[in-house]
Amino acid sequence: MTLALLEVDNLCVELPTVRGPLRALAGVSLRLERGRSLGVVGESGSGKTMLSRAILQLLPPRAQVSGSTRFDGKTLQALAPEALRALRGKEIAVVFQDPMTSLNPVLTIGSQIVETLLEHLGLAASAARLRAVELLASVGIPEPERRAGQYPHQLSGGMRQRVAIAIALSCEPRLLLADEPTTALDVTVQAQILDLLARERSRRNMAMMLITHDLGIVAGRTDAVIVMYAGRVMERAATRVLFKQMRHPYTEALLAAIPKVEDAPHTPLAAIGGTPPDPTRPAPGCPFAPRCRYGRDDCREAMPGLAGLGDHQFACWHPLAQRPLPWRRDGR
Repeated sequence: MTLALLEVDNLCVELPTVRGPLRALAGVSLRLERGRSLGVVGESGSGKTMLSRAILQLLPPRAQVSGSTRFDGKTLQALAPEALRALRGKEIAVVFQDPMTSLNPVLTIGSQIVETLLEHLGLAASAARLRAVELLASVGIPEPERRAGQYPHQLSGGMRQRVAIAIALSCEPRLLLADEPTTALDVTVQAQILDLLARERSRRNMAMMLITHDLGIVAGRTDAVIVMYAGRVMERAATRVLFKQMRHPYTEALLAAIPKVEDAPHTPLAAIGGTPPDPTRPAPGCPFAPRCRYGRDDCREAMPGLAGLGDHQFACWHPLAQRPLPWRRDGR
């Protein structure tokens, strides 16, 4: 097996709260190879953002962490703070979901890009300013020289997200974590941002983790998908396999909740009944069992481990019936 760029092995994160320990991640494992893309899908509170912050080692000081996270063979938990700071931004970059909070409101767009270039690449100030303008142009910002002198509040939401992407790509990272990069953007701008990320990932041969609550976003834009719920991986597979023969009821429920273009106006959306579990009160069994239409008594008694055939794995005692793949004319 080749060495993956990113390897997460049995990662667990607990946060102290007034109600007791909060289990944010419960044994998450994944691999991401160089130049490949991975979608991380789940509802709010499923642990997607916590996973990205654990990879970046940006957890609260009192967080209890077990398991390991390796980047290019280096265990991130073992790195000194100075080594981690050098790694973030240069080797591992991140695009947060809300650029209005991730961008500094009192610094111009250009100065924020220049700051990153000076810190990680050691460019001269004049060269960094030229590079900042080039980066803005590369992500589709019109009039990049003028925009470099503006502040975040003077740009639209789509432009601010393009600026955040320009900053993330400025040091040619090998891994990009895109955390809900299209939140609060209209559908047209969403497509533009996702196409931009896909194009830059391919052009730079960069690995990317695309975090979203929408299965429709990862379709056609990622090589593989993991579906998370209550801090656990419930299903993982190659993207095309997952959409053809999903096996976990939670994955099915997420897909059913996506609005259909062919539906008549005002058609009620399919919703997942019930509420997510309380992470400070973990119950035995599958955390999705109380909301699962197929749940049985044994589902509430013990949590199934990830099982399956090859790279398609799922954590379910009663998986969905496997649908046969359609026949191909070439016989394969």
